[in-house]
Amino acid sequence: MNKRATFIVKRIFDILFAGTLILLISPILIIVSLAIRLDSKGPIFYYSYRVGRNYKIFKFYKFRSMRTDADRLVEKMKHLNQYGVAEDNQLEERALNRHAIAWHADDPIVIADEKYSEKDRFEDLKSQDNSNSFVKFKNDPRITRIGRFIRNTSIDELPQLFNILKGDMSVVGNRPLPLYEAEKLTTDERVGRFLGPAGLTGLWQVTERGKENVDPENRVKLDIEYAMNYNLWMDLKILIKTPLAAFQTENV
Repeated sequence: MNKRATFIVKRIFDILFAGTLILLISPILIIVSLAIRLDSKGPIFYYSYRVGRNYKIFKFYKFRSMRTDADRLVEKMKHLNQYGVAEDNQLEERALNRHAIAWHADDPIVIADEKYSEKDRFEDLKSQDNSNSFVKFKNDPRITRIGRFIRNTSIDELPQLFNILKGDMSVVGNRPLPLYEAEKLTTDERVGRFLGPAGLTGLWQVTERGKENVDPENRVKLDIEYAMNYNLWMDLKILIKTPLAAFQTENV
């Protein structure tokens, strides 16, 4: 089956799957909505802008599992990021003057307005920054009490069934990324992950989700592998593995 035919069959399956599941679990959706409203102040649903197939940007819906100021806390918590690099791994910049340039005449340097640094060091850290494209915290303090339960059981993901009905996502695909993560994956060796559909579950979720020691490069490789090779048989195998992957044991 060619990609065009696979896409059409995949879309028909998405509509039937999402529509049927919404009807079946509607009591759960109501109960979770009431629990979130009673647990903490703020809206029941949360949305953020995500990047899907072919870099399409759309509103991505979830049950709210975090405090309402969670997005503003990300910058303050970067040192806790499990995908992060060492704190002392910073670019060393020196004051710019003609004596400094003469001293480094034989070594390539990168010059800013009033500072400079060695080019090799700059490129190394740039490469590390590109690999540090995902944000993930262990025992995230932004998460509410109900939020921790619905995240560990993946109940918070259920509103994405409406994204599937709209055509923003598929049941199986690569995880749609926040804008600040997606913009770091537009290099030639990484952009291929956006050729596949965005999905509720996917190859990365059933192989790596819930692990404490995460590898951003491996996540990108799995996304690219799916985007280049996805088919109905692969989707079926991922769906079969999804229930076990949904109940993760690590608070990550």
